[in-house]
Amino acid sequence: MSDKIENDTLPTGQIQRLSSTIRMILAPNPSPMTYHGTNTYLLGTNDLAVVDPGPEDSKHLQAILDALRPGQKITHILVTHSHLDHSPLARALADITGAKVHAYGPSGSGRSKIMQNLIDKGFPISGEGIDTGFEPDITLSDGEIIIGRDWQITAHWTPGHLGNHMCFQFGSALFTGDLVMGWASSLVSPPDGDLTDFMNSCRKLEALHVDTYFPGHGAPIMTPDERLSWLISHRLMREQEIVQALKQGPASAPDLAQMIYTDTPERLMPAAIRNVLAHLIDLYGKNVVSPIEDLSPNEKFKLNFHQ
Repeated sequence: MSDKIENDTLPTGQIQRLSSTIRMILAPNPSPMTYHGTNTYLLGTNDLAVVDPGPEDSKHLQAILDALRPGQKITHILVTHSHLDHSPLARALADITGAKVHAYGPSGSGRSKIMQNLIDKGFPISGEGIDTGFEPDITLSDGEIIIGRDWQITAHWTPGHLGNHMCFQFGSALFTGDLVMGWASSLVSPPDGDLTDFMNSCRKLEALHVDTYFPGHGAPIMTPDERLSWLISHRLMREQEIVQALKQGPASAPDLAQMIYTDTPERLMPAAIRNVLAHLIDLYGKNVVSPIEDLSPNEKFKLNFHQ
């Protein structure tokens, strides 16, 4: 399977019916990091749950409200994670509808110990689109079940892309946020993202065996097991590329990204560098590599032993 799966450009603001109980509205925020834009999902038939209201945008807010048919109301708002393209509209939607905002926790929650230690030592937070003011009304624990009038949703804590990332299981469907997407592999950007957690979360999804993934960006994934297997293999391949490159001598994340991401457009190189840094920190945690001096974004790393 290739790194990217193309799908037709979807119209923003229009309701896309995906099943008898799942509808989607595309937010008008396309970019190199969001593809066509953020997918906002409406689940249920009468009492509705909204997954990822999306960015702060009045037209998208109105599109969500206009999607309500007679007799329908929004009773729950679920946020997969607190990036600026997923969570900011949650508060405005809650104020209008009276629905409570459900999520794992505020921005910064769920961060791994090694990443928190790095921050405590002055490691700079990436600042790549974090909704720093995000605060859910109701915090969800791993495996918690959310009950609606005619549905139930299971929340799965899946950190890695962000510490407070959750996936939501609705029958045989899983709403995967930015953990698993079909159009590209997910960004893991330290210290907000943690590759060790990311890989553990992918392994966790392997045990769920659902029929369809509905990601935060891009088209539904109709072969989720295949896509998940590719994503895990892709990460393991990147790890081996980094290890092989380090056999030539110590190198930093920017050095390694230039060596490995040879076909990546320049505008996406900062994200590639953060991905490489995520791998280096993961390898450091496994005692495969060590920084020459202090652990920092531009530090050179060396192999601890011959691979």
